[in-house]
Amino acid sequence: MVTKRHQEAVVTRGAIENDTISAVAAKFWAPFTAETHENFDAKLIDTIYDNEMLKTSFNSRKIMMLEFSQYLEAYLWPNYVPEKASKAWNMSIVVMINEKFRERNLDSWNCFTKKSEHFPHFFKSILQLSLQEEGLASSEHCALLTFLVNAFGSVETPIVHKETRKLVSIEIWAGLLDSQREDLFKKQKKLKKIWENVRQKMTAAAADNNEFERTYLWNLIEKFKRVLNSLEPNEAQESEEGEVRDPIDSIKYCERFIELLIDLESILQTRRFFNSVLHSSHILTHCLLSSLISTDAGSLFFQLVQLLKFYARFEIDDLSGRQLTHKEVSEQHYQSVTRLQKAAFRLFNETMKEFYVLNVSGVDTRRALQKQFGDMNHAEVYRFAEYLHLVPAFGEDPNHQTSLLHLYPHQHLVETITLHCERRPNQLTQLNEKPLFPTEKVIWDENIIPYENYTGDGVLALDKLNLQFLTLHDYLLRNFNLFQLESTYEIRQDLEDVLFRMKPFQHESRNETVFSGWARMALQIDHFQISEVAKPLVGEKSPAVVRGVVTVNIGRRQDIRQEWENLRKHDVCFLVACRSRKSASGLKFDVRRPFSEQIEVLSVRGCDVEGMLDQDGHLLEEFTAWEKKAKIPGDLRKFRLLLDPNQYRIDMEQGTKDDIYDTFNLIVRRDSKTNNFKAVLQTIRDLLNTECVVPDWLTDVILGYGEPDSAHYSKLSSAVPELDFNDTFLSFAHVKESFPGYKIELADGFDEKEAVPPFKLEFKELERRQDVEIKPGELRTILVTPLTRKKVTPYSYDPRKNQVKFTPSQVEAIKSGMQPGLTMVVGPPGTGKTDVAVQIISNIYHNWPNQRTLIVTHSNQALNQLFEKIIALDVDERHLLRMGHGEEALETEKDFSRYGRVNYVLKERLQLLNCVEKLAKALKIVGDVAYTCENAGYFFRFSVCRVWEEFLAKVTSKGCNKLAEGIISEIFPFTGFFKDIPDLFSGNNSADLKVAHSCWRHIEQIFEKLDEFRAFELLRNGRDRTEYLLVKEAKIIAMTCTHAALRRNELVKLGFRYDNIVMEEAAQILEVETFIPLLLQNPQDGHNRLKRWIMIGDHHQLPPVVQNQAFQKYSNMEQSLFARLVRLSVPNVQLDRQGRARAQIAELYQWRYNGLGNLPHVDGLPQFQNANAGFAFPFQFIDIPDFNGHGETQPSPHFYQNLGEAEYACALYTYMRILGYPAEKISILTTYNGQAQLIRDVFQRRCDTNPLIGMPAKVSTVDKYQGQQNDFIILSLVKTRNIGHIRDVRRLVVALSRARLGLYVLGRSKVFMDCLELTPAMRIFAKYPRKLVILPFEAHPTIRKWNERSKDGEPMEIQDTLHMTHFVHEFYMSNLPAMRDAYEQAMNEYMESQRLLNPPIDETQMDVETEHEKKHREAMERKKKQEMDDKKEADIHFEDMDHEMQEPAATAAPAPGAPAVEEPPPK
Repeated sequence: MVTKRHQEAVVTRGAIENDTISAVAAKFWAPFTAETHENFDAKLIDTIYDNEMLKTSFNSRKIMMLEFSQYLEAYLWPNYVPEKASKAWNMSIVVMINEKFRERNLDSWNCFTKKSEHFPHFFKSILQLSLQEEGLASSEHCALLTFLVNAFGSVETPIVHKETRKLVSIEIWAGLLDSQREDLFKKQKKLKKIWENVRQKMTAAAADNNEFERTYLWNLIEKFKRVLNSLEPNEAQESEEGEVRDPIDSIKYCERFIELLIDLESILQTRRFFNSVLHSSHILTHCLLSSLISTDAGSLFFQLVQLLKFYARFEIDDLSGRQLTHKEVSEQHYQSVTRLQKAAFRLFNETMKEFYVLNVSGVDTRRALQKQFGDMNHAEVYRFAEYLHLVPAFGEDPNHQTSLLHLYPHQHLVETITLHCERRPNQLTQLNEKPLFPTEKVIWDENIIPYENYTGDGVLALDKLNLQFLTLHDYLLRNFNLFQLESTYEIRQDLEDVLFRMKPFQHESRNETVFSGWARMALQIDHFQISEVAKPLVGEKSPAVVRGVVTVNIGRRQDIRQEWENLRKHDVCFLVACRSRKSASGLKFDVRRPFSEQIEVLSVRGCDVEGMLDQDGHLLEEFTAWEKKAKIPGDLRKFRLLLDPNQYRIDMEQGTKDDIYDTFNLIVRRDSKTNNFKAVLQTIRDLLNTECVVPDWLTDVILGYGEPDSAHYSKLSSAVPELDFNDTFLSFAHVKESFPGYKIELADGFDEKEAVPPFKLEFKELERRQDVEIKPGELRTILVTPLTRKKVTPYSYDPRKNQVKFTPSQVEAIKSGMQPGLTMVVGPPGTGKTDVAVQIISNIYHNWPNQRTLIVTHSNQALNQLFEKIIALDVDERHLLRMGHGEEALETEKDFSRYGRVNYVLKERLQLLNCVEKLAKALKIVGDVAYTCENAGYFFRFSVCRVWEEFLAKVTSKGCNKLAEGIISEIFPFTGFFKDIPDLFSGNNSADLKVAHSCWRHIEQIFEKLDEFRAFELLRNGRDRTEYLLVKEAKIIAMTCTHAALRRNELVKLGFRYDNIVMEEAAQILEVETFIPLLLQNPQDGHNRLKRWIMIGDHHQLPPVVQNQAFQKYSNMEQSLFARLVRLSVPNVQLDRQGRARAQIAELYQWRYNGLGNLPHVDGLPQFQNANAGFAFPFQFIDIPDFNGHGETQPSPHFYQNLGEAEYACALYTYMRILGYPAEKISILTTYNGQAQLIRDVFQRRCDTNPLIGMPAKVSTVDKYQGQQNDFIILSLVKTRNIGHIRDVRRLVVALSRARLGLYVLGRSKVFMDCLELTPAMRIFAKYPRKLVILPFEAHPTIRKWNERSKDGEPMEIQDTLHMTHFVHEFYMSNLPAMRDAYEQAMNEYMESQRLLNPPIDETQMDVETEHEKKHREAMERKKKQEMDDKKEADIHFEDMDHEMQEPAATAAPAPGAPAVEEPPPK
């Protein structure tokens, strides 16, 4: 749905060029005209503000154009003079800052660092403006509040935080009543002393400079009350000048002000002293009693006030930040009510006896309090409020009393007392009684879940993921709410898509809804009934379980039948009751029009599938579904469903006339990959109901408080000063290179030339011993000790070792990862993040063999890449386990899934038992000692150990030197076992004794493994074995964050334990999905056993995917925990050397990272130094003009395409293939899904059926390609009217960093070249021509250097898409014979290699083929021959591209939400 407002907000390139703002910017401040700028003119600012901002009510389009032209950075702030700054000047800065925040620019405050000394004056001027009530337009009032919201939310920016904290310091308590302050001092006695010191400073100062800041929030609240009162029906809606005041603007102001209060209450630093002010000002009472809250226009205001009420009464100690227990909250409530009863006893002893003698539960409900005080005299109610310290003292003066009673009306006092004393529902109880599935009321409520056209301007009743959180409960609760709403948004999209496809309409004669369409994901319900409603459990309101049975007709199409019959247990479906709107025709639905105008959804209820029922009504168990596959005749199927008990209770309590469970006419299922929201929500709710025990060293960091480095190993007492770095270093010289600034000392007795890895490093700076005093000069000293590994086996064994020469920053990351605490590694593209992660895991595995490490990533692809590198290191594969469904994509023959590992253990057990049997024969011991692991254990303890001890006794009794040379080989008892090793002993006793010990260690390992495997003999069930493997045997367990969230309950019940977490792609994981892996185990003795948390990611690349723009922009849901901790200045290690791309391409994104350089091989290897054959330059930005009169097109909302760029990309790819570039080395990327679909269509038409060209390695969007790379990238930017979302620098970094050797960007250069955010990259692109320059005479590969000019011919410049396509066609035809010959030669070589690999079978050795097998084989051969004939082409040629006849939208794909043309089901 595209609204008019959203369309107006889009700024096109044409609009920029034709607008006055652009001309003025070019004349005064635009960067590209810096040499011709005129002198600064302050009047110009006033003119622009009045004409372009204020008169247009801050039109988004105008503001975007000013921001795009760098108005703030280049004109407003560089010329700012506090004494001369007018209101228009200050307001212009405010509006530009607000625009940057609306665009989600994280560097919004950067420009103020240049003249930071002026910022305090500017900020105070804004505060003064915000208190004015006259002389400002309504839009200006709202803009000022928006600025304050942005300022208070920027606690990580010192220059801003320094000003905002003045407004919420303890000095604001000067406005509290003395009695209220005393109540607070009773709770915290230390505060009284602090307050006295502050008060003395305030009174001692002759001129109190802080009075304005101290009273600012009080004055702002009073201004809000006056605006709120102006909305009362009896208030005149006119200002003093006689202008009619628009109530809409006043409502917006009120909504924005409540947003500001919610933000102040939801951050501990601002809440600490402000919460008392909030309650003292009675602002909640004013809001709840206002007429606005009960009107339709005030629905959003009502939701915001409820959110403010929740945070104002949040269960936390405001001063210490400690979460209050349920007992403490109850005690506070009892004290308030008891105090109220004491007031009744003292003031109205005779008349209120019934009130003060009742127990607390009898008087603390809202109804009881309202009834009690609603009938009382006004003055009497005031006395109660005074006794509770809610209002000033009543006094004895009648005039004073009258003024107070006028100031605090009767209803106001009753509501204030009620809010103070009413019983507050327990937050957890409310959450547990809340349904997990959304209903139709929430799904289509735009105040809660806006459509995708949210521009970032309005206020929403949503939680925000700020930099800081109140408590872990608050942290989880906000994430729970937002995750639920994001899931609901996705459900709404699916439901709307399905319902449009089903095409409901009202039957002409029968009063029922009929469906004229069909959808794969939905079926019409034949019958539904509730089959079971179990009684509630003790202490609960909702039924224990609610079951229903739905009957549907699954039709005749086999694929559809199979999909519905394969619904698994716990799959989520939705029961829908819908009907067509009266104005809509059943066959004429328009996806461009609002859904709610065409289809009315009466009810939506979510449910879990329990299983399919057979003919007798019995549940078909899952294990029989694939074993027996019971066939049910007919087309009707019955499914047993589990409904949400909480939702069922709510529905029954409402008691509507028609039972909604009788009205369902449709059942809808969703894609299983995106339908796991319920399990994740259930996991978060379970965490909220358990005592979340996060490690002590981590709690404050996650909440955003305390010192940012408090979880760093350097600040922890558990830091380890000595570490075995295993195979991290390649040589001693590598050690010295890895620690610049440190003094490297070699341990005594070792020579530098003889020192070889592995090394143990001792860090003097980490010594925590109290008895050893270390001089300051020795702190940066590292003592290196070469280690000699004992030989563990006499067999030749070469352990797999690391071959990567790690850089100093990588070594620091590895060192930090081995230490306890939090390690954060920022890994720019190509800097070896995965190698670092693997080395950390390997080092932990070898240093602490008993510890277990959990590996978590965002995607299966990243997890498999990590796992494959771990397999390649010296890690025993029996300790590796890969969980989840992505294991099959592992590029290894071994199975690392749970069942695969069990099979490996059982196979290994048999091999080891064979070794035991061989050992028994060597020792000439009779008996079945190798029947089981238990038998082998007895054999080892009673026979093998005895023999070894006898051997040791013989050797040690005389001493090795006194023994005759060569005697050890004669008395060694296990010589027969190792007879397969030639020349086991050398005859030298000293050397032979070492060999004997290595033989013993080899035998010990056999029996140690068998002891570990013994449990697999006792556990006969496959599931039990896999669970034992997970809980006990595996040391390195890998899973995705989604799998961790889904399986959390199961893992905790199994007793899953781990000591370390390594999290890859941490910047792409949602906050809550990052947090859940911390709590996959139950605490031990009230403490979490987690020792290390290693997070590796890159916050400069794309964040987690959040589909709804409102949750992404307003709620900041796209913020990952990794990015938040970086913003909070938590110490991190940035990897500073990249080895992926050639140095010239790396320059395009190196500016985004401090000190990012290149690894030596980038400057040395030929592939990085040689040119790209056929191209004059290694990268280019190629300007693509309109094609057939069109640039970008939009066939459906938000579905952008550009046919010219698609055809150019196809032609460029074809050109590369003709030159000899391998297809698998080329990928095509674009920034929009619509363009990706169009490119696929074009490539399938032009290249797919041509074996000489073929398809590229991948056609994908930039977002989906993150984490992947290829040698050559062709990038289509699509947009020609405005920049689009490539303006997000994070997306730009991803787009430019996917290529290793060649990057060719297709786009409209004048759109992208002048954008501020893209300037550093575009300046580098500007070094080369905007037209593609090619060398068609140069074949791939070439030995020409990238910076050399070709001597074989002159370069050719391509003008546009038409020129490129015609040239490629001619180039193809001229090279066709050579290409065909090369193709045939390659095919012959391939067939010959296949013949050698698969020699012909000797028919005499074959079994006799049965008649049935012969018929089956002949049928398969006929089918295969037919398929080959269909694909075979008589002549191979590249078709001419007749673009003049082709329309731009001809190959346009349907919109994501549009009903595609599907094959109707057979009748």
